[in-house]
Amino acid sequence: MAAPTFGYAIEPLNAQHNRSEFSCGIESLDRYLLQQAGQDLRRRVAATFILQDLDNQLIAGYYTLCATAINLQDLPPQQVKKLPRYPVIPATLLGRLAIDERYQGQGLGNFLLFDAFWRSLRSEVASYAVVVDAIDEKASAFYQHHQFLPFPDQQQRLYLPMATIASMFEE
Repeated sequence: MAAPTFGYAIEPLNAQHNRSEFSCGIESLDRYLLQQAGQDLRRRVAATFILQDLDNQLIAGYYTLCATAINLQDLPPQQVKKLPRYPVIPATLLGRLAIDERYQGQGLGNFLLFDAFWRSLRSEVASYAVVVDAIDEKASAFYQHHQFLPFPDQQQRLYLPMATIASMFEE
């Protein structure tokens, strides 16, 4: 996975970031960054991390993380037998991941995904897996390429166990 070719920083969203220039081609993701991300941050319901192009002062991409839970009954039986019999288990939700159209095709989605993995893995709060709700088939294919597994009864909802993520960073 290659780093961006421009000077960059990945940092929590703040008021100094120019959100109005961001356009990924999916209206709901553009609108979220412009109108909702700051509110979610203030309410402590989601943390937004942005990939800042320092050379041009543009947001090249962003993702959000928050806590969630997985109903034990939603997992495949082979996973359930390895887990304690709690009705729900903790997880991390990768709620949104978007790359500005000007930066698409450079591998920045992979770059941000692995940053999200790293932040999730090193958190001191327990989390069994990273969960995503793929916005469409293209997004689902992207996540499955990165070893995410679909929930048996929810094909657009996928998960990647932290044990798998930890092994990615050991290699």
